[in-house]
This record gives sequence, structure tokens and C-alpha cells, in this order.
Amino acid sequence: MIANRQLVTFIQQNPAPMQFHPNELLLLYNPETSVGRQTKALALDICSHINEVNLVREKLSPTYWKEIISMLHLEPDALLDQSHPDYREKVKGQSYTMNGWLDVLSHFPHLVKAPIVIYHGKAAFCQTPTDIMKVGGAESSDTKVLPHLRKYQG
Repeated sequence: MIANRQLVTFIQQNPAPMQFHPNELLLLYNPETSVGRQTKALALDICSHINEVNLVREKLSPTYWKEIISMLHLEPDALLDQSHPDYREKVKGQSYTMNGWLDVLSHFPHLVKAPIVIYHGKAAFCQTPTDIMKVGGAESSDTKVLPHLRKYQG
């Protein structure tokens, strides 16, 4: 848990372009939801090194949200749960620029409706737990060969 807080503190204090360890999976999620918990369970099948960011308790800078949105190829409002009471009270009916949407994500990260996973330079917005498979594993299934079969390849 301390490592997770250190990561979030580092991210908040160092708004440089996002860089990740190549063997590490970043999981931005709400651990209180079933989709969040199921996505985390599947993440462990992909990678044993997971950095978890609890979006209920932790806030990321607008700079990091901009990078995440860019990696996802989505509009910022597509990430938000429009049925959440805070969305209806604080966001709905407003007109935002890109910077405005980034501020909304930064100030209200609990409104993100599904987990976000970043691994090996790929990002996925996991509206269902199996969407995590879009980032894949360390090797694609086409090139992965089980160790006991390697000697038989010609």
C-alpha cells in the first residue's frame, strides 16, 4: 500500500510524460466495484507486477489524464459515469474545453466508470473485465512457445 501511495505522490509531483517499467501493469480503478475487482484478478493473469491506483482515494494531475486519454483514443467525457449523482450535480449541463475536462477528471476521479489499464505502451478502458485482454500479455499468443516444445521447432 505504501508503494502505491508513493507512486501516486510521484506522479502528482512529476508531471513529465508518463513512463512505466516495461514489466509493470498500471491499473487505475475503483476496488469497490465488481468490475474493478474482476479486472484486477484478470490483470494478475497478465502481469505479476501491478501498480494499483485507487480512483476513489487518489487524484492524478491533468497532465497525466491527458496522456491517458491520448493512449485510450477516447474523449474525456466518455470515461465518466453520467448516472453518478456527483456527475449530475457538478458536471452535467456544463460546457468544457479539453483543459476543463482534464480538471474534471483530476478533481473527480471517482466518476470514472470503468478501470483503465496501461501495459507495454497499450491502454484499455475496461468496461467489462475481459477488456483487459486488449493490452495482452508479455508475448502475444502467436509467438509464445511453451518451454517443453521449443526443442522441437525446426
